[in-house]
Amino acid sequence: MAAVTFDAVSKVYPDGTRAVSSIDLEVEDQELMVLVGPSGCGKTTALRMVAGLEEVSEGRLRIGDRVVNDVPSRDRDIAMVFQSYALYPHLSVYENIAFGLRLKKVSKQEVDRRVQEAARVLDLEPWLKRKPRNLSGGQRQRVAMGRAIVREPAAFLMDEPLSNLDAKLRVQMRAEIARLQSDLGVTTIYVTHDQVEAMTMGDRVAVMRRGELQQVAPPQELYDRPVNLFVGGFIGSPAMNMLQGTLEGADGRAAVRLGDHVLSLPQELLDERPALAAYVGRELVVGIRPEDMEDAGCADDAPEDRRLRLKVGLREALGSELVVHATLAAPPAQTEQVKELAEDAGIANLGRGGSETTVVGRFSPRSSVREGEAAEAVVDTRRLHFFDPETGLGIYDATPTGGADS
Repeated sequence: MAAVTFDAVSKVYPDGTRAVSSIDLEVEDQELMVLVGPSGCGKTTALRMVAGLEEVSEGRLRIGDRVVNDVPSRDRDIAMVFQSYALYPHLSVYENIAFGLRLKKVSKQEVDRRVQEAARVLDLEPWLKRKPRNLSGGQRQRVAMGRAIVREPAAFLMDEPLSNLDAKLRVQMRAEIARLQSDLGVTTIYVTHDQVEAMTMGDRVAVMRRGELQQVAPPQELYDRPVNLFVGGFIGSPAMNMLQGTLEGADGRAAVRLGDHVLSLPQELLDERPALAAYVGRELVVGIRPEDMEDAGCADDAPEDRRLRLKVGLREALGSELVVHATLAAPPAQTEQVKELAEDAGIANLGRGGSETTVVGRFSPRSSVREGEAAEAVVDTRRLHFFDPETGLGIYDATPTGGADS
């Protein structure tokens, strides 16, 4: 096993396009690192450079202690799993898994030992004699993984391996991959555009935007303390609500004004974000996660200074929760990063005339709110997020922390 290290690695194409810009990242030995971001952010290009399928334009790329910039792909001791499975249709499951080993002239006895062990681990033993056309999508994906496992590589590279599976099977397979990676202890770089997949699988997650690393951290840290607007808006499902607000303060108390609404801020939040003190009287971007909003009628304690007045547009009853889409009389945040996130999500218009914002809340399934009617939501103000509208950086300490090197 081996660590994988990006040392100021860039990829520049002949036309001058910078697909990846000066990435510094160390994937630790036996770690499952997930690269996540919207389409075109450079995550697959970064993976292909590790695989040797793209040349490194600048910087050094190391697998273990060896710089592999000029090492052919076949000599890098890596195994790659693609979203397309890339199985040979005329070969059996056994022969597909064994194919790479036979090319390397591994002995017949060793080939059989490795194939049988991989089949046991992946629960493929009953299907070893079948052809790929007689397998389900999940079984085909396990065969592709088996072919990688038997090589016993220094690192696994996985390029959106679950994107061709249906939703239920994706949930099952991501759990299997995470368990398998933990059991094998193989350094793994996993690329996905699905942030739920990233959060549930990765030991750490690297969020990319426009070829640059935005933040590298354990999943919960990304969620609780996003370094900037882009990370805050990309991580979380449904996405964080982004509003334009003004910080107000008097008599030792602080509040944030959102259009016609004023939310009092608890001392606990102010203590955790001392840099907010410099924003009194200034505009900032306020982030409210949907799960930090609840129907005021379902809350035991819903003081007026924590309420937002909404007009319900759509209810999505999911059994365990009620996802409510509503309009709020407060202007939406209109920064470059917020607009980019909206475009990636397919949202053409962030607000309505600039004075209203569509927000999403995750309410109790017992909520009685109705479409087209007014409602009130209570906000857990301890969990509010704040960002500088000019830089997009999260407002935490006196000096911004938690960036791509964290």
